[in-house]
Amino acid sequence: MEKTRDKMDAEDTKDIKKIIEAALFVSGRALSLNNIADIVGIASIGSVEQIINELIDDYNKHDSSLIISKLGNNYVMTVKENYLKYVSSIAGSPDISKGALRILAYVSKNEPIMQNIIIKSFGTSAYEYIKELLDKDFIKAAKAGRTKRLETTQKFTEYFNF
Repeated sequence: MEKTRDKMDAEDTKDIKKIIEAALFVSGRALSLNNIADIVGIASIGSVEQIINELIDDYNKHDSSLIISKLGNNYVMTVKENYLKYVSSIAGSPDISKGALRILAYVSKNEPIMQNIIIKSFGTSAYEYIKELLDKDFIKAAKAGRTKRLETTQKFTEYFNF
């Protein structure tokens, strides 16, 4: 049975905050309000958003090294900027080849960019890296004449905490 905010007591809200916190922690990526609402079993998106905002305030009050940030309509748990230098060496590295990472950096800096420009700059091996980035949903491609227009995706933004 799904709950609405006015049917919840303080203990329910406390448990829901813990579930949201756990979901954001284990997911390692941004979650939409709809995802979070499904996880906690609350029908009202507004109620879920209000609880998340309370959780964000809780994190700010406790001066934690972690923060919950809103990215568009999604929420993500990350390490505060000033603590990243201490823990980034043990964080998981992206599952992207070095060549693909170079192409991704080039696309993000110059987006939108035509695929043929990348091929001219990096050679035909770039096709393989572009395919890898498309398969991993870090970039998207749209037909533009005889070539494709490449841009980064929301996953890119979330993954690299932009």
